[in-house]
Amino acid sequence: MTPPALAEVRPLRPAGPLVIAIENVTKLYQMGEETIHALRGVSLEIRRNEYLAVMGPSGSGKSTMMNMLGCLDTPTSGRYEFNGHDVAAMEDDELADIRNREIGFVFQTFNLLPRSDALRNVELPLIYGGVPPNERHERARKALEDVGLGERIHHKPNELSGGQRQRVAIARALVNRPSIILADEPTGNLDSKTGIEILALFEELYERGNTLIVVTHEESVARHARRIIRLHDGLIESDGPVF
Repeated sequence: MTPPALAEVRPLRPAGPLVIAIENVTKLYQMGEETIHALRGVSLEIRRNEYLAVMGPSGSGKSTMMNMLGCLDTPTSGRYEFNGHDVAAMEDDELADIRNREIGFVFQTFNLLPRSDALRNVELPLIYGGVPPNERHERARKALEDVGLGERIHHKPNELSGGQRQRVAIARALVNRPSIILADEPTGNLDSKTGIEILALFEELYERGNTLIVVTHEESVARHARRIIRLHDGLIESDGPVF
């Protein structure tokens, strides 16, 4: 996919308060007798209102970094704070609560319930959070309207195009008003035209003040962000603005 002209669409929003602080984080996996060093002393900060991409080849630590940022995994050593909370010290139920309230996930494969309509799919994080029915219906409807699917709220996934399904997934990510949106290869299962439409929607979300982290192996997708973190062999190879 070809990114839009940089001069036309690259306004940089002022960064806000610190959301994520990672300091000297390592992650080790034991594979039989072999120890895999997935992350080797990584440090970074992410602030509210940033739009950044995480890139790296297979084996670079990109997936481990995504799991760490999304509180799906905890460090072997080092410090990870999310909105001032020490993630490394959290129990599983505390991590689950952070994931549901603070992180909106967008996956390559959409991860929608096939027998539920768009409204019900978007309501799921609110159901888990104990939000009353009337409020969650209204918030889910508004989230779908915000991604351009106000007329499709009662359509099931098999009645929607790939791009529309990804928009439902993005609405679900937005509905809890999370601190960050974490997108894993969000255009990977889409054709080029639809992928560009989803990236344009990400641009709109960024302009509205959302914090976006996109994990991708595609340079053209990463260059829509304002900052790119490149990983290699479990280390940050570079971390800087998109030019």
